[in-house]
Amino acid sequence: MNTAFYDLAKATVRATARVLWRARVFGAENVPAEGPLIVACNHVSYLDPPLMGCLCPRRISYMAKKELFEVPVLGAVIRDLGAYAVDRKGSATSAIRRSLQVLEAGGAVGIFPEGTRNRTGEIQPQTGVALLASLAKAPVVPAFIRGSDRALRFNRIDVSFGPPISPLAGRKATREDLAKFTAEVMKTIELLAGSIGGNT
Repeated sequence: MNTAFYDLAKATVRATARVLWRARVFGAENVPAEGPLIVACNHVSYLDPPLMGCLCPRRISYMAKKELFEVPVLGAVIRDLGAYAVDRKGSATSAIRRSLQVLEAGGAVGIFPEGTRNRTGEIQPQTGVALLASLAKAPVVPAFIRGSDRALRFNRIDVSFGPPISPLAGRKATREDLAKFTAEVMKTIELLAGSIGGNT
């Protein structure tokens, strides 16, 4: 991650979001200022990663589908912003390894548990967030973003962060443990919608 470029891009996007979409942030105090952290958010728009990144108090590294890194200019830009590739059609081992490196260095990783945009709510979340939390012993801050799917209408965009959820400690997580933890994270994300005020 090019931290100087990241901070400049973050300030620029944040200012744009506040002017164009009157963006608001709720629960920023729930985001730990330091230490390994996973931010898990719902996903309804291609704008979610940059908007979440600019409105979160922490610098966030994201997984991005490998095809994006092959796009001229865009690939270099997202790499400088801390993104790293994941092969959605193949093995995710390298992406998981890279995520663990970021977390072990005390960084923050952003994850959309549904794995892709989910406007209808019908896509079932994957257990990757629970697996990373378990392997890295990192807390998960649930986040909810609203309005990004209507950005072209210049609707208000809001992001709400919930209190950190600690992963299972003391033993290796089973598949059942991972499924339960994922369900808890997704339920908390859903409940965060109620913490956001009016959308006017």
